[in-house]
Amino acid sequence: MTASPPNSALDYDAIIIGAGLSGMYQLHRLRELGLRVRVFEAGTDVGGTWYWNRYPGARFDSESYSYGFSFSKELLAEWEWSEHFAGQPETLRYCQFVADKLDLRRDIQFRSRVAAAIYQEDTRSWRISLEDGSEPTCRFLVTAIGPLSTPTLPRIEGRDSFQGQAFHTARWPKEPVDFAGKRVAVIGTGATGIQTIQTIASEVGHLTVFQRTANWAAPLHNAKIDAEMQAKIKAGYPEIFARCQETFACFIHTPDPRGAFEVSDEEREAHYEKLYGERGFGIWQGNFRDILIDRKANATISDFIARKIRERVRDPKVAEKLIPKSHGFGTRRLPLETFYYEAYNRDNVELVDIAETPIERITPKGIKTSEKEYEFDIIIYATGFDAITGSFDKIDFRGAGGVKLRDKWKSGPETYLGLMVEGFPNMIMVMGPHTALGNIPRSIEYSVDWVTGLIRFARDNGLTRLEATPEGVKDWTEHVKALGEGLLSNEVDSWMTGINRNVEGKDTRIVARYSGSAPAYRARCDEVAAKGYSELALS
Repeated sequence: MTASPPNSALDYDAIIIGAGLSGMYQLHRLRELGLRVRVFEAGTDVGGTWYWNRYPGARFDSESYSYGFSFSKELLAEWEWSEHFAGQPETLRYCQFVADKLDLRRDIQFRSRVAAAIYQEDTRSWRISLEDGSEPTCRFLVTAIGPLSTPTLPRIEGRDSFQGQAFHTARWPKEPVDFAGKRVAVIGTGATGIQTIQTIASEVGHLTVFQRTANWAAPLHNAKIDAEMQAKIKAGYPEIFARCQETFACFIHTPDPRGAFEVSDEEREAHYEKLYGERGFGIWQGNFRDILIDRKANATISDFIARKIRERVRDPKVAEKLIPKSHGFGTRRLPLETFYYEAYNRDNVELVDIAETPIERITPKGIKTSEKEYEFDIIIYATGFDAITGSFDKIDFRGAGGVKLRDKWKSGPETYLGLMVEGFPNMIMVMGPHTALGNIPRSIEYSVDWVTGLIRFARDNGLTRLEATPEGVKDWTEHVKALGEGLLSNEVDSWMTGINRNVEGKDTRIVARYSGSAPAYRARCDEVAAKGYSELALS
């Protein structure tokens, strides 16, 4: 095999959109191939999610030592996590540390938002349009834009009229926000809302929480990592990452092989108590194997968590409002909390159920519901993201024949392995729709390595056009949909089923994510690579 000569008519061999964890690692791997690579990043630094999400209390829910990159022994040896679940400032420092160690910034162009990406059939290349008007070209386009990177604001009349400070959690200012003595509103009680509420409740003068849909949450049980534990973690990294490779969703937790009714009532209760007292996602990812597929089994854990909420919240009426009635425990991605429920025992915290008293409008002074008008100094929008496909919708992707990606995906995404789209040659997605999510960095490393292998194969075989076939896309999309059948989570309105009523046209459930196991996903992708990518249209 002979390497194909670089196309000097093109600015780059590959362009990567986004300098989060995916984009950083993809840049590192493609540079190892000797390719000319450029990353375009809208922010002013690396980090992606951890650059943009600076809201109070932001932290990840995967154990720190299972979250960082595993590919470099040097990075693992040098970096030390200070907590079992690190906060945003520390995680951003980690991203910066990786960028510095690998000298990544010299190939990243910051303050560069991509507006459009157009495929050029005559040169088998992509022309990227940046908002500053420049239009670099490349052979291969890799999207590293993340499943949760496009924030959405609520469609509430008068939103721009508010005269105080207003922030979306995912667009938090870099400067500290002073909450002392302030009247603060938080709209939303999803993961970001929960983390914000529990963090600022003791700082504000008064906090009013506007909740549309209650969410189940379980204790995080975070703690500092002492020197003894640090040494144990570093010595155990091979086993930690091997464990992540084996488990269903790449966490260090895996389902209990028993069913909820294969044990006595006393054993089941003791099992739930044990998991409730342990760190992290064990109560969700390490619970009985049938709680996410069997309604009766799910009812047992839902009832258990509901009892815990009633025990922790003193006002019975408030407790009932905080207990979800529309979905079972774990059928939405589970937020982990630290004394979140206790925040509602404070005299300066009020919960408003907007299912009972809807918000009518934002006013210059605050928020008006059907019941009364509230005055605020600060409004915080914890209203989530246009998930999974939203980051693709924000960019005008046009494939062969000028077909728009947003039109192609109008009824839901259709992909090949969650990595490619038919009609969009040489465009490869890292962490796009229909890929295994779970513990994201573990999935990122695999996907980036697979993408790198494909591009290496193309280079070594003089290939200039790589495209998914209609048959491949049809088979994979049908497979993804079949995997979702029987899951209680696919019967629930959430970002995981493509629902976002703050975005026009996204009020119908779709199958936007791969619901099978990560090992099964990797096995299928490995099979494609082992066959020389013969399932793709290559030329």
